[in-house]
Amino acid sequence: MPSHSEPSLEAGLSAVKQGDYQSAIATLEAVAARVGKSNALVQAQIGLVVAYGKSGDIPRAIALCETLTQSQNPQVKQWANRTLEQLTLPRQDRVSTTDVTGFVPFEQDKGSTEKSEGKNSPFGSSLIEDAELKEEAEEHTEALSTSSLPSALRDKSKLLTIHWRQATRAKSWQRLQHLNLTPFRLLMAGTFIALFWVMRELLVLVMRLINGILVKLPYLEPLQLLYANPTLFLLLALVILIGFSPWLLDGLLTVFYGRKELERDTLEGYSKETVRLLQRCCQQRGWKLPKLFVLPLSAPVALTYGNLPRTARIVVSQGLLDKLADDEIATVYASQLGHIAHWDFVVMSLVLLVTILAYKIYQQLSQWGDRTTTRIWRAVMAIMANLAYGVWCLLTGTSIWLSQLRLYYSDCFAVEITGNPNGLVRALLKIAIGIAADIQKQEHTSWQLESLNILAPVGYQQSICLGSIAPHTTFESFFMWDSLNPYRWWFVINNTHPLIGDRLQRILSIARHWHLETELNLESQQPLRVKHQSFLFQCAPFLGILLGVMCAILIWLIWQTAYTLKFLNLKWIYDGWSFVTGCLLIGFSIGILIRTNSFFPDIKLTTAQTDDRLPDLLSNPAVLPSDSMSVRLVGKLLGRRGTSNCLGQDLILQSSTASVKLHHIWSLGQQVNPQDLIGRQITVTGWLRRGATPWIDIQTLQTQSGTTLHSPHPIWSTVLAVAAEAWGAYILLKG
Repeated sequence: MPSHSEPSLEAGLSAVKQGDYQSAIATLEAVAARVGKSNALVQAQIGLVVAYGKSGDIPRAIALCETLTQSQNPQVKQWANRTLEQLTLPRQDRVSTTDVTGFVPFEQDKGSTEKSEGKNSPFGSSLIEDAELKEEAEEHTEALSTSSLPSALRDKSKLLTIHWRQATRAKSWQRLQHLNLTPFRLLMAGTFIALFWVMRELLVLVMRLINGILVKLPYLEPLQLLYANPTLFLLLALVILIGFSPWLLDGLLTVFYGRKELERDTLEGYSKETVRLLQRCCQQRGWKLPKLFVLPLSAPVALTYGNLPRTARIVVSQGLLDKLADDEIATVYASQLGHIAHWDFVVMSLVLLVTILAYKIYQQLSQWGDRTTTRIWRAVMAIMANLAYGVWCLLTGTSIWLSQLRLYYSDCFAVEITGNPNGLVRALLKIAIGIAADIQKQEHTSWQLESLNILAPVGYQQSICLGSIAPHTTFESFFMWDSLNPYRWWFVINNTHPLIGDRLQRILSIARHWHLETELNLESQQPLRVKHQSFLFQCAPFLGILLGVMCAILIWLIWQTAYTLKFLNLKWIYDGWSFVTGCLLIGFSIGILIRTNSFFPDIKLTTAQTDDRLPDLLSNPAVLPSDSMSVRLVGKLLGRRGTSNCLGQDLILQSSTASVKLHHIWSLGQQVNPQDLIGRQITVTGWLRRGATPWIDIQTLQTQSGTTLHSPHPIWSTVLAVAAEAWGAYILLKG
């Protein structure tokens, strides 16, 4: 972009008229950031809408146009609404007399030429009243196409911008090698035990907390029942929940999610193959046909629950039926049958039941917090809501490994009974694209999508970036990290879903085994060589803990030797073993300090990467999260509003090339809240990290009006390290 030492509004508007849109954007953005709230700001923003649209950056044009719709000036508001309406229409539906970007001049009262002449207009001879600009805009009507629209507004038409090979299916195929399900069943048992143990510890904690409060309150006595061991009670309760899980989940999904029965004839209208597949598969295995239901969600989702094959239910969303083709819907249903065949749906039904209840508590507390006008009560509700969210995350975490592995098994089952590995690949990719489109359309992650994520075929977090970047790069490029990075497995430990690139690679290997053309060119290759130093920096805190253990052992040996030789009596120190905790804390602190410098290097705005570089940055298979990539991206801030997002768990940047999850950390004394900027056009400066789910650690968020929000990740990282160091030293000195 050209450099402007003293950018002026006139120069920016002139650049728009001359067709130099990049110069216009650079100039007008600088003007908008400098002038503050004034008519000049509005004129600059209108000019930016024109420049964004003419340069093909429709998402930014829409985001800025939405800001102008909130204007107090009726003419500005009317123009912005008309422009936004045109921007969000498919090209074939737009009014032929207006520019595809929707830049319609302010229409004055018919017959009144005085207002269009000048002084009564809020902009005088402003840009939007220039007849030459309108004519120039009309010349570009055919230059912009549907592919320029953001995915959220294109919905199913977005899939048309992606080239699908439509690779064929097998006409006859060999059965796959028999899978050894013993480790898988052991994992199911382990998941149940983990869920039981976590729930027991939480229950004991709550019981002790209640009695502790009762002891300190006057005139009240602790409840003896709360001192009892809850193990047998909880175990019996979980067994009962498994027994009634189909009907309990029926009620929850009907009341809170709008679940409705899916008639066989209706399903046949979407996919005849699915109906035949269900009948054939169930007949071969002697099963009763599962009950079929549909959720009124635009995001493509599918899940299966029950406790026996005859009580199994298969639920899909309306979005899945709308966005997938006949054979692709059949592969999704086949994968759900795989969960029934492998029996993992029994344990996952229990997990879903327990986590939905925890999530509903979090949602309800958040709603109460939003409704109250008392600051103290709102703070109390926020704390309780986020504690409930933490419990939901903890309960969900007990099934992470099973949630990952079950998808590999169900993929194999689906491919084997349909003979259509390419159809399953397309289905999974379209599900990811549909989820990303739904998040962009709603401008936040819906609570339905998040609460049902544990059973979804594709995780919503991995869909955010994959689904939005799909039109801007090839799938093969994006999935290089998933298949070639040698350390990739370390970054899915806390993910509910496996690496989708690895899943697709395994599915496509079956297609190659059957000598089929593959939908994607993902072949097994030797992992790349990645700098070991990057991985060491990444896991430095954990290596610090290991170093602390080694130091504790060394100290113990020295003290024990000194005591045996009667050289020094330090038995009173090591006898309590508290020094081990001190060593662990000090080691952890050292690891945090070592990693901080690598994790948060200085950002130079001159070298920071911009939006157009995102596809290349995310396609690099040799980087790790510790290889911090400095970025400065412009886009729209998405996320939930209110108490439910106090921790910043749902912050997403929607740029012109991709949507990326944002990590924000609270700053002391800062009056601006990230939620205040949701829905607005922002500039994000921070560190892009490529892991199983790409994200950006925010340094600053800046609006076009100049409002800046800081996210002091390095500072809090240092504070954590110092606190751990001080605590560890205190333990060692106290003995």
